[in-house]
Amino acid sequence: MVSISPIAHKLLSYVPFILVLIDLRYEGVHCGKSGDVESHLEMGKKLLAAGQLADALSHFHAAVDGDPKNYLAYYRRATVYLAMGKSKSALPDLSKVIELKPDFTAARLQRGNLLLKQGKLDEAEGDFKKVLKSSPGDKEEMEAKAQLTKSDEIQRLVAQAQKDFARKDYSSAAARLDTIIETCVWDAASRELRAECFIQMGENGKAISDLKAASKLKNDNTQAFYKLSTIYYQLGDHEMALNEVRECLKLDPDHKQCFSHYKQVKKLNKQILSAEELIQQQRYAEAVSKYESVMKTEPHVLHYTHQAKERICHCLSQNQQATEAITVCGEVLNSDPENVNVLKDRAEAFLQDEQYDEAIRDYEKAREHSENDRQIKEGLERAQRLRKQSQKRDYYKILGVKRNAQKKEIIKAYRKLAQQWHPDNFQDPDEKKRAEKKFIDIAQAKEVLSDPEKRSKFDQGEDPLDPESQQGGGHHHFHGAWDTFQGFNPFGSGPFNFKFNFN
Repeated sequence: MVSISPIAHKLLSYVPFILVLIDLRYEGVHCGKSGDVESHLEMGKKLLAAGQLADALSHFHAAVDGDPKNYLAYYRRATVYLAMGKSKSALPDLSKVIELKPDFTAARLQRGNLLLKQGKLDEAEGDFKKVLKSSPGDKEEMEAKAQLTKSDEIQRLVAQAQKDFARKDYSSAAARLDTIIETCVWDAASRELRAECFIQMGENGKAISDLKAASKLKNDNTQAFYKLSTIYYQLGDHEMALNEVRECLKLDPDHKQCFSHYKQVKKLNKQILSAEELIQQQRYAEAVSKYESVMKTEPHVLHYTHQAKERICHCLSQNQQATEAITVCGEVLNSDPENVNVLKDRAEAFLQDEQYDEAIRDYEKAREHSENDRQIKEGLERAQRLRKQSQKRDYYKILGVKRNAQKKEIIKAYRKLAQQWHPDNFQDPDEKKRAEKKFIDIAQAKEVLSDPEKRSKFDQGEDPLDPESQQGGGHHHFHGAWDTFQGFNPFGSGPFNFKFNFN
């Protein structure tokens, strides 16, 4: 026989009492939970009435966790989701309410309304019909009948829209879909069909709007992202096209259409960005080559050819390739005669080519479409000054050099002409006098064109040696030519024996 200590014996005598306490404690916990669920429901209800949706939702979450079979907790949580615009979250809760309490008419009516908005017409009609069979109140019966009638009408419109689309009557199909989507606002299929109508009608902006909505309404909607990317690509927005096709590949990395399209868009995007970077760096010849590659990469979408030629026009103009620029700019303007940027670039090329009237005409046309453009205003004023200047004396023509000639070319031309027209080379008095005048013109041309500041003024249409162009007037502009003439004796021909007559 096992002996038990007096203390152990005493403890054993308490076991029945302890077990009773444990059982009571267990029941108390459950009573507490039940009480907690009710308090959460009550507090959530008050917060919902006060418009504090997030806090109300938190309490209804707790109520559902506390009692997963409490249909009222699901219903109130669904009510908050609806108030927050989260219909996708509300729908499963309403379905759970109906599962737990099939005769809960209000929940079934709300679920029918949500299904109708999602375009699930058969399921919505099923709910409305069950509401009508459940002896509803007058208000619920009236709403169920109205929604059932609306659902039947939408069923008819859907069938007609599909027939219109099949016979390529896209305008009629789109009009019927407008009416459908007014009710079925969350119906991805209707939006996708209407987007296809818009694409066929050439209304790409509207198609984009519908496809963006469809991509959010339907999970894993790779087709919507693919179509969005192709529309943006056709519109010339290569960056948005790249963004949308990447969204498609995130959902399905092996999507054949998206992957093939992605490679094309990525290549084109890289070429365009590279060309623009070269323009920023003023590496215009390389930028032209890069944009020529763009036209080869995508010869079928006119927008990219147009954009490439527009930028090539700009590069050629900036690179002082006037003849080539005028040709390319003209090609762009044939199809887009009001393109302000191209008009400005061609005007600049005309100035380089000394076609002042044509430059003025382009600047004036550009001004019609962009009145406040400072660059146009300044360009027009410069073109007008240069035309006026061309009617007087042109230092470039005197030396026989182009407007983009380097300094060494100017000095070389000057020396050649100075040697040719040196007054000591002429014996006849009339010829000598003519040579003196010519020699001074040559010296003045060299003075202006070899001095960066004076040349810049001349290029802007101001003659730095013309008293009419200088504030204060005077004849100080002859000193440079005189000094040059006095000091010029590179051929060792001795001092000059003639006089200058300045009128």
